[in-house]
Amino acid sequence: MSQPLIWALMQTMAWILDEYSKFHGHSPAIVTGKPIDLGGSLGREAATGRGVVFATEALLSEYGKSIKDLTFAIQGFGNVGSWASKLIHERGGKVVAVSDITGAVKNPNGIDIPALINHKETTGMLTNFSGGDAMDSNELLTHECDVLIPCALGGVLNRENAGSVKAKFIIEAANHPTDPEADEILSNKGIVILPDIYANSGGVTVSYFEWVQNIQGFMWDEEKVNRELKKYMSKAFQNIKSMCQSHDCNLRMGAFTLGVNRVARATVLRGWEA
Repeated sequence: MSQPLIWALMQTMAWILDEYSKFHGHSPAIVTGKPIDLGGSLGREAATGRGVVFATEALLSEYGKSIKDLTFAIQGFGNVGSWASKLIHERGGKVVAVSDITGAVKNPNGIDIPALINHKETTGMLTNFSGGDAMDSNELLTHECDVLIPCALGGVLNRENAGSVKAKFIIEAANHPTDPEADEILSNKGIVILPDIYANSGGVTVSYFEWVQNIQGFMWDEEKVNRELKKYMSKAFQNIKSMCQSHDCNLRMGAFTLGVNRVARATVLRGWEA
């Protein structure tokens, strides 16, 4: 299923759809993340960031915590990071540090996220934001906070900085932000890592919803999209949790084991030998 990723946005998806349709006729389901007018889904733009927040809520509830009670540091302020920050802010969470390729800002009392989004849209960067102090972007990953959410590129948590991470929870909104050595270091420190294969799956889940809508020829309202996404994310977390309990493993191994088991079962059902 084709969907947007870094640097491939709605316009790119529209071009892919147009090119494919030249040779195969009207085929809206061939690509997802399309503009609404071309068969895209309501709620798709925010889906990855919203899914990150649903995943975070599911994890925190296991520890008797909620977003409202905690502080957050967010690396990356593109589509995923900005939406996650906005939704965390709306839920009463305190975002104390944000960074992207243009700079970083911190405020121990909490950043006014709507104001920061407006500043970024107006200036194209995080620097010179009046609602916080500038900080070194490299320091964000080790900034004092309860929850760290990497939303940018892979490999940002490694053996050089893992030992200095102060967060109690890491939500992997980026793809593979934690390398294997860092994973071991962080786990040994007792830091709970919610793996990317689950935490950032909100986008591809709503891409699946978009595909379903295109096949059906029926558009869902945004409330239904968000409601279904929350249901899928909540159920997935419970399935991962059950796998962890059955195999006495961490969340990453539980998620991988769950996925492999599903593929293996489908393979056997198709007639392949186990």
